[in-house]
Amino acid sequence: MGNRHSALGFLFATLGLSSTAITAESGDNQPLDEIVVTATLRSVALEELPGSASVLSGTTLRDAGQQHFEDVLPLVPNLNWAGDTSRPRYFQIRGIGELQQYQGAPNPSVGFLIDDIDFSGLGSAATLFDVDHIEVLRGPQGTLYGANALAGLIYVKSADPSATFGGRAEVDAGNYNERSYGAVLTGPVSALDSTFRLAVQSYTSDGFYRNAYLGRDNTNNRDELTLRGKWRYQPNDEWRVDLTVLRAQIDNGYDAFAIDNSRTTESDHPSVDRQYSTGLAARSTYTGFGSTTFTTIATYADTKVNYGFDGDWGNPIQWAPYTYDFTEYQVRYRSTRSLEFRLGDTTTPQAPRGLSWLVGVYAFELRESLTDTSAGVYVDPFDATQNSDSLSVISSEYRSRNGAIYGQLDGDLGDRARWSVGLRGERHTSRYSDTTTNLDAPATANNFGPADNLWGGQASIDLRIADGQHVYALIARGYKAGGFNLSPGLPANQLQFGPESDLNLEIGHKAQMSDGRLQIDTSLFYMVRHNEQLLTGEQLDPSNPNTFIFFTGNARSGFNYGLESTANWAATPSLTLGGSLGLLQTQYHGFVQNDVTLPDRALPHAAPWQAAVNATWRDPRGPYARLDVTGMGPFFYDLPPNDTRSSAYGLVNGKLGWETARWEAYLWGRNLLDKNYTVRGFYFGNEPPDFPNKLYVQLGEPRNWGVHFTARF
Repeated sequence: MGNRHSALGFLFATLGLSSTAITAESGDNQPLDEIVVTATLRSVALEELPGSASVLSGTTLRDAGQQHFEDVLPLVPNLNWAGDTSRPRYFQIRGIGELQQYQGAPNPSVGFLIDDIDFSGLGSAATLFDVDHIEVLRGPQGTLYGANALAGLIYVKSADPSATFGGRAEVDAGNYNERSYGAVLTGPVSALDSTFRLAVQSYTSDGFYRNAYLGRDNTNNRDELTLRGKWRYQPNDEWRVDLTVLRAQIDNGYDAFAIDNSRTTESDHPSVDRQYSTGLAARSTYTGFGSTTFTTIATYADTKVNYGFDGDWGNPIQWAPYTYDFTEYQVRYRSTRSLEFRLGDTTTPQAPRGLSWLVGVYAFELRESLTDTSAGVYVDPFDATQNSDSLSVISSEYRSRNGAIYGQLDGDLGDRARWSVGLRGERHTSRYSDTTTNLDAPATANNFGPADNLWGGQASIDLRIADGQHVYALIARGYKAGGFNLSPGLPANQLQFGPESDLNLEIGHKAQMSDGRLQIDTSLFYMVRHNEQLLTGEQLDPSNPNTFIFFTGNARSGFNYGLESTANWAATPSLTLGGSLGLLQTQYHGFVQNDVTLPDRALPHAAPWQAAVNATWRDPRGPYARLDVTGMGPFFYDLPPNDTRSSAYGLVNGKLGWETARWEAYLWGRNLLDKNYTVRGFYFGNEPPDFPNKLYVQLGEPRNWGVHFTARF
């Protein structure tokens, strides 16, 4: 029977029904490491988690990644991201998520946390240096996180302090003038019953575009600085306090669109995509109340985003004899703070049996201000009636507050089954105001103050069908608050849109076989969406690319269904094989824009399939190699009337090196076959004088290679 399971696991791995979960260094007959999910209300072994999740361990991040979450994102089934930024900022899980935010209030569908600190919609801060692991929980997390996790949750966990003094230094060099320097220091402070960890990394690159008009290779450059600090205070076995500080300075250029869709731009006003984020988190855990644990989590984050682009993607020489010159520049300030109290009985992932309970209260506040400046001029020397000169400045203020109470009960159904029920109630209030100043028009103002009462939860059963094998059934309800539209000319009944909810039905199978050397995790899901929120837009003035208006409305309903499968197999003491497969079908029904019902269709950035296979070879004497092949099917870029879509593509990444306990050196390469692929597309007119509609795309990274060295002490 064991040989049969091993053969089945190998077949799953080679077909892509396998995975990115954990790759471990294996000795003789050594099992793979146990995977523990920590982003849930209770830490639980992945094998016993009644839900679809991927955990990318530190080993996987080092082997398959290089600098940013963007590098390893293709390893997670049914996870995608939208370009239009220098780094992934907006994510889609199972086809649900935002594509951009140009104006208005943040309203994320995918929660994104770094060490408990909320960076939803600000994913540029997800650099990989000194990250312990990343967890992706797919499907609504109504009990866990509420209104910001309709589609799921991404949780980035940095490395913890060590009780042993040590550290490391790293250096990278690659093509496109890539340079990276990093250092980590950790150890005990015995006199203060504490341990600490400090990490700092600087990463620079010229980027992958050349601006022919300016004669520069660095208008789409990357300049990223990450500082992490952790302090763990533990005076006794009953009380522990973890303090975390994060500073991320993403000081990148942005010049990623060309009229001919190449990597050679012609813009005369290349801009920036900067994100300066500071985050603080304090987590206290006290187990001195007998069998009860009291947890407090407090966070604060402050972010400044400077983002802009050349609206016409050209220059005076290119557009002559027409004068066509447009720019857009945004300055966004966002701050968040949260406070959470949890009280529950003490359990561990290794011994969660019996009746378990947990209750909590949660408070969250978000404040954001935005100044958006659009400027431009169009002069047609042959038809003066087409001439225009525009300057628009939107200044807005937004505040939202969320208060929630939640609870979860877990219990046994005999010796082999376990049930779980969770419920969350949430009150969401917001206040928005703005003023728009135009060059030749009177100023306008908006004021909104919607409020929603929301609820979600889950119920599940996990059944152990054999040693190391579990099946589960899950029903979960997620939700998302309503909001408002700011675009001019909308009728009164379309200025605000209502909240959305979804119901996720899921069954799955999780297994550890062949003495723990084979891990398989497969889920089937069907999501029914009610009052589905959809964003679309149109360009009001063909001669002004800054006149795109955006409209979010509620479709009557929708559905998302598919499969997610991951696995990992320690084929030999030195060779680990893995992969993943995501299959997805989406559709919305009854979406009305300007009194016209749009045709039912798949959601944008919802690829029908995603796959990844990998092989990692580690010889105990030092040499190692890693090969990753990832692929994605075609997806629509936007809603109708935009029917353009991407092309399917596959990428090959690899590493080859030598490692010891003290040092590590390797060669690395990404997109080794130098495939062209797209991460975002827009369909509109941007070429005078006729402005024909055309697809413009942002390309993903070309072939990129370099060398890396790490020294440990």
